[in-house]
Amino acid sequence: MAQISPKLLIPESFQVSRDDITGQLGLIWELIKAPLIVPLLKLGVYICLAMSLMLFMERLYMGVVIILVKLFWKKPEKRYNFELFQDDVELGSSNFPVVLVQIPMFNEKEVYKISIGAACGLSWPSDRLVIQVLDDSTDPAIKLMVEQECQRWASKGINITYQIRENRTGYKAGALKEGLKRSYVKHCEYVAILDADFRPEPDFLRRSIPFLAHNPDIALVQARWRFVNADECLLTRMQEMSLDYHFTVEQEVGSATHAFFGFNGTAGIWRIAAINEAGGWKDRTTVEDMDLAVRASLRGWKFVYLGDLQVKSELPSTFKAFRFQQHRWSCGPANLFRKMVWEIIQNKKVKFWKKVYVIYSFFFVRKIIAHMVTFFFYCVVLPLTILVPEVKVPIWGAVYIPSIITILNSVGTPRSIHLLFYWILFENVMSLHRTKATFIGLLEAGRANEWVVTEKLGDAVKKAADAAKNKTNVKTPRKFRFKFTDRLNTLELGFAAFLFLCGCYDFVHGKNNYFIYLFLQTISFFITGIGYVGTII
Repeated sequence: MAQISPKLLIPESFQVSRDDITGQLGLIWELIKAPLIVPLLKLGVYICLAMSLMLFMERLYMGVVIILVKLFWKKPEKRYNFELFQDDVELGSSNFPVVLVQIPMFNEKEVYKISIGAACGLSWPSDRLVIQVLDDSTDPAIKLMVEQECQRWASKGINITYQIRENRTGYKAGALKEGLKRSYVKHCEYVAILDADFRPEPDFLRRSIPFLAHNPDIALVQARWRFVNADECLLTRMQEMSLDYHFTVEQEVGSATHAFFGFNGTAGIWRIAAINEAGGWKDRTTVEDMDLAVRASLRGWKFVYLGDLQVKSELPSTFKAFRFQQHRWSCGPANLFRKMVWEIIQNKKVKFWKKVYVIYSFFFVRKIIAHMVTFFFYCVVLPLTILVPEVKVPIWGAVYIPSIITILNSVGTPRSIHLLFYWILFENVMSLHRTKATFIGLLEAGRANEWVVTEKLGDAVKKAADAAKNKTNVKTPRKFRFKFTDRLNTLELGFAAFLFLCGCYDFVHGKNNYFIYLFLQTISFFITGIGYVGTII
């Protein structure tokens, strides 16, 4: 049989020299662009615009409601029965309810004294206060230090107990659940939860417990976080801007309109009866706090957020710790949404509009759409439209709506308004990890239940700086153990290269001047990719 010439199988337009690979790729691109790439990219633009509008309407709704709350809503002390507990000479401390304080910790070498000392300094009758230190540490030296600190306070007459477990089953949820099983807890009506870096003021319980004591339908009182190391580095300033919006707007609106919001896992006081009725602590996701809050809300319990009651805490200042935290905070809610959405729909104890708020606003828009639209629109779809000029993005979707959303997000931290533009670029970088974590949670993939405790430095950075100053005149041999490759983040570097190429193409061929944004976003991805973010240890 005569051999068939390969030229008969290849269109004439592709019969080019083998060395002309670039030409071949260009011809293939032109061949598939019109029937495949353009329709898919247009679909991506429409989806992203729809998600942007959803997020815009959510932020606008939040903005309107928070203005109404500040102008016309009554303070929580006026909306609910509230009366401070008074010391009574005749009754003694018997009119004060018994409160349990739980302090879960794991290898908290730098901050364990802070939370223990703050809990022991609460201005609550000592015979009506029980403090549990739930230590899951794996380092024997740290366990010994924590136990000795508990013994030191116990010797001063404080009712404090030190508890350890044989294993870390259930992580934080498991520790809290185990603590509530102790026989002496049955005498306690309420439980305050404080993470190892949280330091409440002495009047913390006196200002919060009355809401629970005088309103039997309230299950949770949540205080606001205040950050002691917000000025440590640019990374902590960025976090402060995001979290201040969460506390100033999201928590306030949820509390005022639906008496529901997500428990923040710490700096809150629960009614123990509500925890038990909701089914107790569960470790099925990495957001055991949100899980308990949703289950309690579905049983008709109300929550109160106190923006004026602030508890000092620490932000993660190393990028590694921040990434792990953001993975847990993004993956957990998506995974919980997957597990609970049908239960919320079927629930008959809460009103229809509250279910809409929880499913659409609380979960879908804030925990899923917000991450995805930021990443896909501004880091994928918009750059790709530069390479495919047949696809247009309307100016209102590319510029106006994002600008308004950003301005609305900045209301929580007016002192950082000058950092707003960099905050946008940094949030776009982090949306890469948040989107990945969201998909892992929705699909319940490999890292869905990964729990890495957020590293806390306490005063370690300051002490190291002081020590360095004191040893400036002392000559000691230097040991360089720094490995640059340990700090490389290949995913960020890959996106930095992609955005740089798109920016160069737009600079040469584009008409919308998107290259200005793309080059700035490239720099942000690159800086993050080489690890020069946050405190360097």
